[in-house]
Amino acid sequence: MKKEKRLINKVKRLLRRLGCPRWLHHFGPKTYEFYEHFSALLIKAFCKLSFRRVKQLCDLLEMRCPSKSALQYTAKKLSALFWQKVLKATSYAPYLIALDSTGLSRTNPSYHYLKRIDGKLPKIPIKLSVAFDTRKKKFCAAKVRVLPAHDLRDAEYLLQQSKPKIAVADKGYSSEKLYRFSAQQNTLLMVPQKKNACHGLWRTKMKKKFKIRTYHRREIVEAANSSIKRKFGSSVSAKRVRTIRTEVYSRLACHNILGRLIRLLGQSRKRD
Repeated sequence: MKKEKRLINKVKRLLRRLGCPRWLHHFGPKTYEFYEHFSALLIKAFCKLSFRRVKQLCDLLEMRCPSKSALQYTAKKLSALFWQKVLKATSYAPYLIALDSTGLSRTNPSYHYLKRIDGKLPKIPIKLSVAFDTRKKKFCAAKVRVLPAHDLRDAEYLLQQSKPKIAVADKGYSSEKLYRFSAQQNTLLMVPQKKNACHGLWRTKMKKKFKIRTYHRREIVEAANSSIKRKFGSSVSAKRVRTIRTEVYSRLACHNILGRLIRLLGQSRKRD
């Protein structure tokens, strides 16, 4: 039970740092505190369980856990601003970040039935754009969209939330507007130039400061997106926008909070 207590202590310190209230609701019975709701959501994302199985697992481990319906209500109530504060508190101030986006499917269909229907894969409606700290290997900011959108729509938001000194991204983020915004934020944006896009004041200024060695740090965010899908799955079981947002953000929070513990598992001690 020591590991469970460590997780609970981490959650308590995190919520205390964010200034969250002790109880999730002002009125109603004060049965479960907010950290018990939040810990159950993290366990759900970490173990890839449903709300009902999280309740069963916590009962087997003799841990206090709200009911299935209470966890569902909490998942709907948590806003994107709260999750941004969680990512910011667990990643601290980054120096160099990498921007990238990836797709998540709503369900994980069976290829057997897809072949029987028409042989076509379903579209990916959920888009996840992230800002990843390449030094500390943590997610600094994220944006979840249910409908497909261009990468540039979330780039300014990610830079504003993370506030790094240097940012690297692929050619999809090459835009004069984004160069101007990054300069206003005192951020050096390194993006390789497109063939037919070589004009612009801010584009020319950033091109002179471009370093290929620093730009190759962008590959780390692709590995981070791959690790999130391999650890927590590439599909989302939630159906509504709010619960989808909570499910995706909780995976990123698990990576930041429990990332060091995951890397240490299976490693033996060094011999003298």
